[in-house]
Amino acid sequence: MLQWLRQHDPALAATRRAGRTALVMPALFALCTQAIHSVPMGTFASFGAFAMLLMVEYTGPIVQRLRAHLGLAVAWAVLICIGTLTARVTWLAVACTVVVGFTVLFSGVVSSVLASSATPLLLAFILPVTSPVPLSQLPARLAGVGLAAGATMLAITLLWPRSSTDPLSAPAARVCRAAAAQLLADASLLARDKGAPSAKQCQATAGKAAEAALELRRAFNATPYRPTGLSTGSRALVRLVDELTWLSTIMAESPIRAENGPSCDREAHIARRAAAAVLNCAADLLENLRADPDPLRAASLQLRAAMAAMEDGATVRLPVDRPVDGTEEQVREFIGVLDHSFRAQELGFATLQIAENVELAAEAEQRGWFARLLGLEPGAVRQPLVAAWERGRAHVEWHSVWLHNSLRGAVGLGIAVALANVTSVQHSFWVLLGTLSVLRSNALNTGQNALRAVAGTVVGSILGAGLLALVGHHGNVLWVLLPVAILLAGIAPAAISFATGQAAFTVTLVILFNIGQDPNWHIVLLRIQDIALGCGVSLLVALFFWPRGAGAALEKALAEAYEDSARYLASAVEFALGRCTAHPAPPDAPMLESRQAAAAARRLDDAFRSYLAERGSKPVPLADTTTLVTGVVGLRLAADAVLALWRQTESRDEPDRAQARAELLSAATRVSNWYAQLAESLDRYLPAPPPLERNTEAEARLVESVRRDLADENGQATATAVRIIWTGDHLDAARRLQPTLAAVATAGARA
Repeated sequence: MLQWLRQHDPALAATRRAGRTALVMPALFALCTQAIHSVPMGTFASFGAFAMLLMVEYTGPIVQRLRAHLGLAVAWAVLICIGTLTARVTWLAVACTVVVGFTVLFSGVVSSVLASSATPLLLAFILPVTSPVPLSQLPARLAGVGLAAGATMLAITLLWPRSSTDPLSAPAARVCRAAAAQLLADASLLARDKGAPSAKQCQATAGKAAEAALELRRAFNATPYRPTGLSTGSRALVRLVDELTWLSTIMAESPIRAENGPSCDREAHIARRAAAAVLNCAADLLENLRADPDPLRAASLQLRAAMAAMEDGATVRLPVDRPVDGTEEQVREFIGVLDHSFRAQELGFATLQIAENVELAAEAEQRGWFARLLGLEPGAVRQPLVAAWERGRAHVEWHSVWLHNSLRGAVGLGIAVALANVTSVQHSFWVLLGTLSVLRSNALNTGQNALRAVAGTVVGSILGAGLLALVGHHGNVLWVLLPVAILLAGIAPAAISFATGQAAFTVTLVILFNIGQDPNWHIVLLRIQDIALGCGVSLLVALFFWPRGAGAALEKALAEAYEDSARYLASAVEFALGRCTAHPAPPDAPMLESRQAAAAARRLDDAFRSYLAERGSKPVPLADTTTLVTGVVGLRLAADAVLALWRQTESRDEPDRAQARAELLSAATRVSNWYAQLAESLDRYLPAPPPLERNTEAEARLVESVRRDLADENGQATATAVRIIWTGDHLDAARRLQPTLAAVATAGARA
């Protein structure tokens, strides 16, 4: 049984939550109903424990988790007061449900703490708003929630406490170590060190690094949905997944071919070793995000120094005095002189980006509770409330998946409250539970979930009715069965299926509502109509509110991300060319295009995570969708690399660069225009444009301009010449992405 659980419940996360709930929830219910003799207190204590222990699990150090649970308890108290005060007037209950539902769901854009609390918070309002009672019962309800909160904080501290590490940290650390091992092996082979590994051994090391990257991607796809778009630590780790995937791609494109190949310049293999040291320090920090990030910072400074030395050394190696007749072989030979240096520069830049994100994740982990709650970025000078307001305002945009889901959920719950009051069904919160449990982000999947929810409820009701018939007048047996039912209700959704979890949850409620009473199995069967009403509401709302759901939003977000990233790449190259003049552009340009590309990438991340969270079949294979998402990362990193290459340059009295600038500008225009066409094809469901071929004639003209115009009075290449060659290499790296992206985009358009 334990082996089966580990296979179906990774890290036994659901089993841990279910076990705690199975111990705490029956104990609280018994205390309130049998010792204190208060059924309202027992009901709210039971559901409070169920929501706080089973529906949410906060991350971070235990102190921060306790503060989060305390905040959740306070929010429960406030929502119970609002729900109790408005429940007796139908129109007021409906209006408050829409407002509260939208506020709770949309507030998740602020931080992962708020987003993971959405379902338990909605349950806190659903219970009182669907159960009108005199205000005299409000103190008993609040006391029940207080008992649940106290028991919950004891349980998460003493009963099987969870690890404080993020589920992506360990696989990301393994990728960093495997990539570092590959860089060290390659550097040793390139430097012809004594005892250096063979090319075959380097290939084996590269295979391990590639497998580690695949395991990280699989772990990312399997991680439960979190609002990574606006949570600092989560956003950093998700960017880290993309950047490690991109690093793996770069390393796969530049394999070490043979022991007797051309030797690597000394500065390049020193840079590779420095990058390996950074990756190892990053792995150390990922394994303990509470550790001191200073070793990573020191290693990053050494890598930057090694890359600067490599750039200086490259000026000596570029053979600007060698005639080039324009043939493809000679052009490639000329550019190939800097190939090892460029690959090391590309790897070094990607490694520095990874180090920055790991450091950001560590600083986010070490924030205080209030800053974490409001998603304040480490080192931000703004006030937490101002930062939270700005993030929320950024998602008040018609294409925002978060806005769509918040409006859909709020309207669905409002309709469910109105329907429950009009039909006067008994235990009307079953209608809202049905609405809440099956409402997803597109009509097709909502329909599938509705069928599963009804089927699960039917099975659970039949099992519950049969159980009550067997128990008869021996109602005390239900006390023994309650913990077992809770345990199954907690494990089944994660380990078996949504329908099985719905059935187990139904049996749990059947037992809970019949404890201490004469078991009545006839009433149990009426719950089927209640849950069916809720499922019908979900399906109706999904059909009229963005029926294509996250899939359509993902396509739109992909198109916007490619369009903005292509514009950013073109602007980065224009900025680089502006640095080649006597009056260079300021070093902070082009910030607008960079911010726009980053914002589009965050919206894409939100849409992609929503798409992953949808149940049901995907029209496009997940691997193809992931390829398109990763392509955006590669395009943005190419632009970032060009900016980093030229930002610190100073204007010097060097020869004319007009020809080289013209060739680079033409290449950048061709590449960025292709990605703009790809964005249009994704938005309009058209086949992707054919990938660009390598333009050897343009490369020959660029080489000739570098050889003729970018040499100093001693006939040696200038640093500008090296940067121009490397800028062309970054553009070519963006071009090399195109065949794979075009293939998957065309396949998706046909699907």
